[in-house]
Order: sequence, then structure tokens, then C-alpha cells
Amino acid sequence: MARIGFVMKLKPGCEAAYKERHDRIWPELARQIRDSGIRNYSIFRHGLLLFAYYETDNPEPGRKHGSREVSDLTRQWWKSMEPLMEYNPDGTPWRQDIEEVFHID
Repeated sequence: MARIGFVMKLKPGCEAAYKERHDRIWPELARQIRDSGIRNYSIFRHGLLLFAYYETDNPEPGRKHGSREVSDLTRQWWKSMEPLMEYNPDGTPWRQDIEEVFHID
């Protein structure tokens, strides 16, 4: 099992809207995430910085946007979130993978 962590950034003033959208995440998107083998997915916010964490038995498909086939549903979600977050020129959310330096069960 792999533990994956990464950071993303919100645009100023978008904190409440970001939380509200995730409080009402599309059921079909939640199902797609689970069906892809991602579990224990959490996103934490500190100011405008978002820290995301999930566990998976198949880490490569989720590591970088470009290393996996992205569904139309995911692209629709990304498009809906673009006004709230920092994005790459290719229309994907900006994210920076982070290194795990400590873990204890």
C-alpha cells in the first residue's frame, strides 16, 4: 500500500466555496475515486494551502495528472473548481507531490 500526499493552492477568498463544493461532492465522482482503488482520501486546509492524502495499492495511476487517463467526469469537476484554485496552463489543478518523511501505525 502506498500513502500519497500532495499540496494544492486556493485562490484568496475561495475557502468557503471550496469546502461547500466538497461537502456536496458529486456521488458519481466519489464512486469513481473509490472504484479507482483510492481510499482514506482527505484534504486539509491551512490558509490557502491544501494538503491532500490518500492510500492506494496502485500508486502510479494517481501520482500525476499526465500519467493516467483522465475521465470526462474528472475533467468536468476540474473545470468547475478552476475559479477557486491555482491551475496549470493545461487546465489541470496545480499540485506538488510531497515526500513522506515519517510514518507510524
